[in-house]
Amino acid sequence: MSRELRLRIISAVLLAIPVLLITWVGGIWFRGLSALLGLLIYYEFSTITDLATREPAERIVGWVTVALAAVLVVIAWPAYALAAVVIGALIAALPAWRNRTAPWAAVAIVYSGLFAIALAGLRGVGIYGLYAMLFIIAIVWATDILAYFCGRAIGGRKLAPSISPGKTWSGAIFGTVAGVGAGLAVALTLRQGGGFSVPIIALVLSIASQCGDLFESWVKRRFKVKDSSRLIPGHGGVMDRVDGLVFAAFAAFILAVALPPLTSGQASGELAARLLGN
Repeated sequence: MSRELRLRIISAVLLAIPVLLITWVGGIWFRGLSALLGLLIYYEFSTITDLATREPAERIVGWVTVALAAVLVVIAWPAYALAAVVIGALIAALPAWRNRTAPWAAVAIVYSGLFAIALAGLRGVGIYGLYAMLFIIAIVWATDILAYFCGRAIGGRKLAPSISPGKTWSGAIFGTVAGVGAGLAVALTLRQGGGFSVPIIALVLSIASQCGDLFESWVKRRFKVKDSSRLIPGHGGVMDRVDGLVFAAFAAFILAVALPPLTSGQASGELAARLLGN
């Protein structure tokens, strides 16, 4: 085992323990974690895209917006947090639209702010939120780990060589299978859901996770950056560690909102109950 891989594994384990503990506890602790992740991601995204030079005024708008959204997430006012993100992103995007340039500040606001809102909203305060987060985390981690190791071991045709030359179709396929399997294992262990809904949702989240990975790789390659930061030894930055979770959380939140509340568990107000068919 190489030194880099060993450092990567140690860092992942040391991070996983407190993250899983906070996920278990939920409440204001998890909302605080979600808000912190949103702020760190905005910092890294704005650094990668060099907003301090390219869009200095819009960068400040972004900081104010994401900070406000983070506070609103912590105090459990998600609707106001969402409104803040939408308004802030529109304000930040106006100069780019006028100048016909890419609205990177607006993208940074949406990417970081919506992630914090989605993550906190999915966890909620009840048991279904805990189950849903374990379900999502298992899918993302299994997808990421198997895609990495199987891609390196098997190789083959490149998935997106212009974006991420190291990723292969074999890794993507095995990662997807592993993600669906992990989601099913969690659902069965927790005795949640039934029928075809769980594997289909697991499939969607696994694919979304890999799309999130590719999106971050595309942004970094566009700006010629290797890592989003150096906050996490062996992994780079927070974005490098949660890029898949960001898109998986987006997809899970959209599915949870779109799926109809059919049972008492969902009627009680737990958004995440819909993901597991409860």
